[in-house]
Amino acid sequence: MSQHPKIQELKKAMKPFEVTDEQTSLKQILNTLVPYALLWTLAYLSLSVSYWLAVPFMILAAGFLVRTFIIFHDCCHQSFFKSRRANDIMGTITGALTHVPYEQWKNTHNAHHASSSNLDKRGTGDMWIMTVDEYEEAHWLKRLSYRVYRNPVMMLGIGPIAVFFIQYRFNVKQARRKERINTHVTNLLIAGFYAGMMLLLGWQSFLLIQGPIAWLAGSLGIWLFYVQHQFEETYFEHDEEWSYVHAAIDGSSFYELPKVLQWLTGNIGYHHVHHLSPRVPNYKLPEAHEATPPLQHATKITLATSLKSLKYRLWDEDNKEFITYKEAKKRTRATAQTAS
Repeated sequence: MSQHPKIQELKKAMKPFEVTDEQTSLKQILNTLVPYALLWTLAYLSLSVSYWLAVPFMILAAGFLVRTFIIFHDCCHQSFFKSRRANDIMGTITGALTHVPYEQWKNTHNAHHASSSNLDKRGTGDMWIMTVDEYEEAHWLKRLSYRVYRNPVMMLGIGPIAVFFIQYRFNVKQARRKERINTHVTNLLIAGFYAGMMLLLGWQSFLLIQGPIAWLAGSLGIWLFYVQHQFEETYFEHDEEWSYVHAAIDGSSFYELPKVLQWLTGNIGYHHVHHLSPRVPNYKLPEAHEATPPLQHATKITLATSLKSLKYRLWDEDNKEFITYKEAKKRTRATAQTAS
């Protein structure tokens, strides 16, 4: 684990980048939502020729839907517009497009930022992670549930449907009135959009296009969230040892993507910068990274190396690394033999 300046010093270094450029934000809305609508239309028109002709347009549209989510994400952090009201309105609209309730996600995501990499504060706005000891002590049914949850097919295949189409349609028990209302409004916007498009295009044609786009975008979103905190040299600590700076720089990856993918994903690969300072707009994250030497010590992963994270299952507190179930079993047996 690398050494980093105090949070006050890094926060001061981030200040110049925590300024919203509303002209850039407006351009980003245009260069995201307009191409998304155009690609969606081209996919629909391609149906009259061949469904396979529509597939490339749907894949590209899913990429722009991910970019739409980044706008939504910035609104949740109040970094996309200077006005809170403007962020709330745009966040609700883009939330409906991406099937995510703005207020609900904003609250859980802020909790994620406040507790990321903290072993004692897991469970809100993050992915399910068990330590080796927790897994070994768990009931067989809980272990089975965990295995199913962490399975790549379930996580990236069924996960988008379970999360974006089912889970986000309901309020959590502790939700306050504002959050509950926003979830209902989002559901109404989604229902209105679906009903209107089905009446206009026919339900079969609409679902043949919308379904794959929404599913693929959701799968890509889950993958990005997964890989940005679960990589080989990541960071997890208990509350008494936990550090906000270490969690940001050591516990969040620098996902170096090809330029086209970096643009489509709204620079979210600079996740270490974002976790250090959520108020930096997505379009200023690369600049903040380049201008702040301590941030350049973050673990860099690429498309190729990120695929290794699919094998990570359990957090080994003793060796401070992710390991497979098989490795966990071997280490548990070795420990038992040593103790006997």
